[in-house]
Amino acid sequence: MSASARLEAEFARRVEAFARIHGGADSREWVANLKTRAETIDSGERRYPVSVDDGDIDGNAWVCSPRTTYGDYATEEAVRYAPAAAAPLLRVAGRGLDGWLRRAGIDRAVAINNWWLSTNLYPDWREGEAARLLRGALQRWPAHAVWLRSLNRDQHADWLAECEALGFALIPSRQVYLFRDVAESARRRHNLRMDLKLAAKQPGRARDSDIGEDDYARIAWLYQRLYMDKYSSFNPRYSERFLREWHRAGLLRFDGFRDEAGQLMCIAGVFGFGATLTTPIVGYDTDLPQRLGLYRLLTATTFEHAVAGGETINFSAGAAGFKRLRGGEASIEYSAVYARHLPAKARRAVAALSALTRRVGVPIMRRFEL
Repeated sequence: MSASARLEAEFARRVEAFARIHGGADSREWVANLKTRAETIDSGERRYPVSVDDGDIDGNAWVCSPRTTYGDYATEEAVRYAPAAAAPLLRVAGRGLDGWLRRAGIDRAVAINNWWLSTNLYPDWREGEAARLLRGALQRWPAHAVWLRSLNRDQHADWLAECEALGFALIPSRQVYLFRDVAESARRRHNLRMDLKLAAKQPGRARDSDIGEDDYARIAWLYQRLYMDKYSSFNPRYSERFLREWHRAGLLRFDGFRDEAGQLMCIAGVFGFGATLTTPIVGYDTDLPQRLGLYRLLTATTFEHAVAGGETINFSAGAAGFKRLRGGEASIEYSAVYARHLPAKARRAVAALSALTRRVGVPIMRRFEL
């Protein structure tokens, strides 16, 4: 079997696992703050997971809700980074933006290749693939906007070019950091080299095969301490059940470190496909001393995988200074949105959101290296 055929088989296996786990199930049993419907769509050559959202759900996790992504979550981020004096005005503006997005029905959306993760990984583009997916989506969900998340020009130029030619609007979402030659960066970047050495000598390593039934509740707790309690309640609240089933199905690969009593102090869950890795699950006990360098240890485990396999890492957004020091290259991430078939208020909202984020959002991301 050729390398290309192996990748296609691997993608098909992952989609089948996702569909088997989530198809027909209540999404909130898996992710407590996520109300969506898991389906699949066939392009004629491949099958993709799809999230289907029929309307407004307050507080819905941002990985499936455009209203949360560009309304509540964006406002929260703006307040976090802006001067304190600007916070009241930003909150008022955020409430206005949220109301506008709600009235426009922005959450009536289907997202193709949406895995319920912060970063979705794509198979290689094939000529006409986006057009085939669009035709199928419009036939099945004619009253919904069609979304493709997690696209950047460094990795998905062909996908974006076809989407633009078809009339999709591009809406920037965040600035991600790509590591495309980790082995070379480890030679040139002192910080990365030190992280790898720290991980290599740290006792208590818990590799993927060491993760057992007693660990899943702890993993869910560690993730929630960081992503929910420290960062944002709009991040997906993954359940113990979600983490267990994804791990058993081979959709997530875990690495972490235990304390002297054998309890996990920190954990990283890697989602990988083809030549790219991303780490949607990161958690550690935030009460432990910073001198332990738990975040450094976790990112080092993903760097180790990339060195061994030659993959690119998409380390998502956040901790920009940390990632730049280790060789991360900034890339603007987009959602491609097709709304030409929808009522005027929905079309106007998508067009305005695209213009606002491209003219205002992107310069802010680049200026503050978010």
